[in-house]
Amino acid sequence: MSLMYEELDFRPTPIGDLMLRRRRLIQLGGLDIYEVKLGEHFLMTSLFHEAEVQLSGLGLGLLEKENLDVVVGGLGLGYTAVAALEDPRVKSLVVVEYLEGVIEWHQNGLVPMGKTLTNDSRCRLVHADFFALSRNVPKSFDPENPENKHDAILLDIDHTPTNVLHHTNTRFYTEKGLGELAQHLKPGGVFGLWADGFPERAFTDLLSTVFESAKSHTIEFDNPLTGGKSEGAVYVARVGF
Repeated sequence: MSLMYEELDFRPTPIGDLMLRRRRLIQLGGLDIYEVKLGEHFLMTSLFHEAEVQLSGLGLGLLEKENLDVVVGGLGLGYTAVAALEDPRVKSLVVVEYLEGVIEWHQNGLVPMGKTLTNDSRCRLVHADFFALSRNVPKSFDPENPENKHDAILLDIDHTPTNVLHHTNTRFYTEKGLGELAQHLKPGGVFGLWADGFPERAFTDLLSTVFESAKSHTIEFDNPLTGGKSEGAVYVARVGF
């Protein structure tokens, strides 16, 4: 039996103090939940991950081919990456994570999904700045295959396109930033983005100016803490062939 509350890791980072904690929720039958905080930002919880899973499902679901080369931006607790690996067509998955501590949680088995990712030979966890890699158009997100382009790039880092974790991320959510990202995709490749709350129409419209097609989805899921529903957003956009 775990403790009612346990701080599993705490460390300073260039963008704020990073914390991983585990709590037991008596009101949910003693369920253990894992939570991640960065400074004052509550990043994610294992209690809610439907939208993160749907990011992989909706993004990869647009692709009608085999041997997929996939990038996930933002590791977190691993739900988007694990959902991608559940698609048997995925031959290579590169997960780009800025915070080295988050990668170490998975490597050291501090989080439930860690072994699933680190034991899968298709998956590599890369310590790097996703947004810097996106700006570097001539090179791949994959440091071992710098000339590669990708079938899908799935991003789950900021709260929303207009509520970012660090002000430097704002540039990515512009026509120029998205245009750079699009150049990393193979013909017909897909960009998917997770965001908190309901989709923002203005961002869907922006995606439509950069990509051949774009659509937003509202992901509704049960919230056992409130007894009601909560929402997440998934945007999917595709470049032309």
